[in-house]
Amino acid sequence: MAKTGFGADKTVIKSLGFCSFGSGSNTAEVDVKDGKIIRTRPLRYDKEYALEGKYKPWEIEMNGKTFKASKKSLLPPFAYAYKKRAYSNNRVPYPMKRVDWNPEGERNPQNRGISKFERISWDEATDIIAKEIKRQYEKYGVGSILAQQDGHGETKVVHATHGCQVRLLELLGGCTIQARQPDSWEGWYWGAKHIWGMDHTGQGILANLFYDISKNTKMLLCWGCDPETTPWGWGGQMPSQMSFWFNEIGIKTVYICPDVNYSVAIHAGRWIPVLPNTDLALQFAIAYVWLTEGLYDKEYIDTHAIGFEYVEKVVMGEDDGIVKTPEWAEPICGVPARLIKALARKWHKDATTIAHCNGGSFIRSCYSHEPGRMEVVLLTMQGLGKPGRNQFKFLEWGMMGLEDQVPTPKGETMYHCMNAYNGGVHGYMDRFVPKTLVPKAIMTDETFSWYGNCINSLPTYDQYIYHQFPKEEGEPFLHMIWTDTPCWTTCWNGGNSFIDALRSDRLDFVLAQHPWLENDCLFADIILPVSTKFELEDIGFNAGDGSYYHLFYEGQAIDHIGESLSDWEIVGEIAKKLGLYEEYTRGRDVEKCIQDGFATSGAENEITYEEFKQKEYIISPTAEDWQDVPAGFYNFYSNPETYPLNTPSGKLEIYCPNLEKYFPNDVERKPYPQYIASGESHPQETRQSVRAQKYPFLIVSNHPKWRVHANMDDISWFREIPTCKVVGPDGYKYEPVWINPKDAKNLGIVSGDVVKVYNERGWVLGGAYITERIMPGVVLQDHGTRLDPIEPGVSDRSGANNLIAPTNTTSKNCAGEVTSGYLVGVEKVDVLALAKQYPDAFNREFDDSGVKLTNRIKEEK
Repeated sequence: MAKTGFGADKTVIKSLGFCSFGSGSNTAEVDVKDGKIIRTRPLRYDKEYALEGKYKPWEIEMNGKTFKASKKSLLPPFAYAYKKRAYSNNRVPYPMKRVDWNPEGERNPQNRGISKFERISWDEATDIIAKEIKRQYEKYGVGSILAQQDGHGETKVVHATHGCQVRLLELLGGCTIQARQPDSWEGWYWGAKHIWGMDHTGQGILANLFYDISKNTKMLLCWGCDPETTPWGWGGQMPSQMSFWFNEIGIKTVYICPDVNYSVAIHAGRWIPVLPNTDLALQFAIAYVWLTEGLYDKEYIDTHAIGFEYVEKVVMGEDDGIVKTPEWAEPICGVPARLIKALARKWHKDATTIAHCNGGSFIRSCYSHEPGRMEVVLLTMQGLGKPGRNQFKFLEWGMMGLEDQVPTPKGETMYHCMNAYNGGVHGYMDRFVPKTLVPKAIMTDETFSWYGNCINSLPTYDQYIYHQFPKEEGEPFLHMIWTDTPCWTTCWNGGNSFIDALRSDRLDFVLAQHPWLENDCLFADIILPVSTKFELEDIGFNAGDGSYYHLFYEGQAIDHIGESLSDWEIVGEIAKKLGLYEEYTRGRDVEKCIQDGFATSGAENEITYEEFKQKEYIISPTAEDWQDVPAGFYNFYSNPETYPLNTPSGKLEIYCPNLEKYFPNDVERKPYPQYIASGESHPQETRQSVRAQKYPFLIVSNHPKWRVHANMDDISWFREIPTCKVVGPDGYKYEPVWINPKDAKNLGIVSGDVVKVYNERGWVLGGAYITERIMPGVVLQDHGTRLDPIEPGVSDRSGANNLIAPTNTTSKNCAGEVTSGYLVGVEKVDVLALAKQYPDAFNREFDDSGVKLTNRIKEEK
């Protein structure tokens, strides 16, 4: 047992990040006294190990300054506040059934989201569930059960947050799996992959880029990102320290985004405001300056790329008659032509790297594959892989266990513990539906099709493979949902369409398991209470904090709250009723799972299992030769024949022959990058469209500042912050809507007013936050608020704006999401009048954490 903290009875290590699938981050020490969490602290790497010498702490020196590996984990605010989630008033206390859902009689699907829940026992719940599962197979056959088993949740390994139910359903013959498309990097996945390959993620090589940027980059373009807040859920505060370091050593930092986010306010040498999802026009205008002024590397293009002539024709207007000048781009993107020219010239003159935090409107909006591809074209024109010229990412380091996704000095051993993992397996699936198409799959009477498994880890050629639902003629449509990921409504595209599907009579049974009563859980027929990671024993690893790779044992901090069990245990209880418990657990208990994870972790030859349990963590020394690791695309730049890309030609395929081969008639995603603002999939989603007269604002819906997607909206500490919630005249805390003062004046809105954000897909409320930090013509409201429906499928009080995002996917043959950079209207509302119009919704009790759980539970006698 590790040493206890100040005044604590015990101290345990916990990974408090939200990678969800077993890869940890934000490693913390949690102090417990009298059975309650009293404190969360950073893990000190030198607590059990003397760092100097054997562990070789890395340093980077530049301009007389030194950046050192941290001696402790760099925890973000989320990690410190997360204990509030364990003790949230919103915790599901026990198994519950919807009061008017009778599996032996009337099921009343139309009342999902309206009727209350009542307490039932675990025995009754698992009896009903086992019977319903059997009924699905007997009545409909394999495939009628949809398993929603993908991300946005706690990181657990043994007790796997996502996919335990799939392991059980596979033992029964199979199910339909919800395939999560790469929601935060759609444009790179559907677009950039076809130019530079870059399986698995579609994003660039990160290896050793922190060192390269420090030594060689003169200008850092932070495009649509906020490294001060967005990485909090996946890697802590190292990106913040990096950003200060880049400023200190004189790197020119330019932020291109519609809003002055926290990083812009602190770090920007220059803010270039750009209208949401108009970056493509800006990109083409930059290319025009380079082409007409000869400011690009022709020799590099000749030796490293194919098909550049196609982009030349697009830029010069030979395909559509429009020459893509800065003057043409200015009214589209909002960036003055003179500034576009200045940026283009400086980019050519100074070694420039583009930096991201995922998200950003242009990468998850209509036709995001085009700016995704065009970004790679711009990098190519200046010599991708030259010292100081790469694509950088501030978060998700070490993703998928890939060392080329670690930008800081690498360690000797990248530990893992996936042999302990009991969650779903992601990769090629036999029977599935892309997450973006789930509402369609529920409501359809006909077979429909798409291309690709849509899973981000799969190679580019997967996007050319035809799929359909149902998979085979005669197979069933969907009649049951089993979700451990109940945030579709608040995090995906066109959430109101999913609510309509959930409330349809096509679904016999909706089963949710979750720690909190929130979001999609409101539409369940049975809800099962899940334990938070504080209540569980586990093992974890962290390859993404930027200082040291480490493996750790997670002791149980507190007792289970209420009647909760872990996801793995819940499915195990159902497996018992189906006679499959041994097969489901593979004969393992928690201790055996942890032992199995350690045995193949990479640490087994460095430390005994007993010593690991005693010390509770092990760190990997920094690699001796880390400075010699080629940075980013340097190998490809220096010798493309010896170090080819994983494209068919081995080069940057600006013209992609495979897109021409498989999709010859796709005018929305041609074989080469094009300028497209409107088309068949999205005919009216720009400020230049007729529809914009009715809905004149483009909405920015970022990764939230004070949440991780839909996680943590009930933490009262954050809800006190003005940029987290705006208190309305009714005392309710509304999600802020940033409005420029010029627009606010025209609309007659002042700070603190309650406003409606709307289009023909529905409406949500928000609290007006009037600020110069957002461009005119644009409003900003973060996504992921805790659902509080006014009229289910129409309107929401909390501000869950994904409900009114477009339902159509990225484009015709790309099943990605569109959740930012779309058109809305904004108007002031009289919230007291709305309360009279919708008394049931506005009479729900709330406190500092939001709407109370008791509003949804039938009072026990």
